[in-house]
Amino acid sequence: MAKHHILDTLTDALRDDVLEGLQVLRFPAGQVLFSAGEHCRGLPLVLCGSIKVQMTGVSGHSIVLYRMGADDICTLSIGCLMTGRGYRAEAIVEGEAEAAIIPRGLFDRLMDQSAGFRLGIMESYGRRLDDLMLLVEEVAFHRMDERLEEWLQARASSGQNVVLITHQELAVELGTAREVVSRLLKELERRGQVRLARGRVELTGLLRATSLA
Repeated sequence: MAKHHILDTLTDALRDDVLEGLQVLRFPAGQVLFSAGEHCRGLPLVLCGSIKVQMTGVSGHSIVLYRMGADDICTLSIGCLMTGRGYRAEAIVEGEAEAAIIPRGLFDRLMDQSAGFRLGIMESYGRRLDDLMLLVEEVAFHRMDERLEEWLQARASSGQNVVLITHQELAVELGTAREVVSRLLKELERRGQVRLARGRVELTGLLRATSLA
């Protein structure tokens, strides 16, 4: 049986209907869950695993908008279901994931008949919107060197002294070009703050909030 917090907002009768209509799917790492331009066929409820949602601009650069783990709801799908528009980003499975899909018709019915479900959906949407606003602020107003140091500092603070990531993947995380990330990492390495290897960044010292320009 699919277990997700949003299902706890339903009455027993509605929950039984949902469990009958749910489609539970498993996705291997690397699979694309949906792509930009596709129409949303239902609301994914993530049961386990890790899925990232990213957007690619006309320049070809990508940026990660948010990640979903166990008990998360796909915010982009909520927007697409409510507006009838297609996706403007893509979702890629990072670690083997399992998701339950609420079909569009059933989603509309639950939004109409369950105040608890409707409130839960809007709360989830609001929380993710706050996160996206912070991302916009970060991209628009913070220097790229500061953002890179903050990203690495967050890993160092959590005890993650070795980060297994390519320069291209890190560029996607920060929404910039690989060449920019490579240049900034090289400067950090020159200072002795990181040690670089293929697909690996070792944090060798506490990063300082100093300019790389």
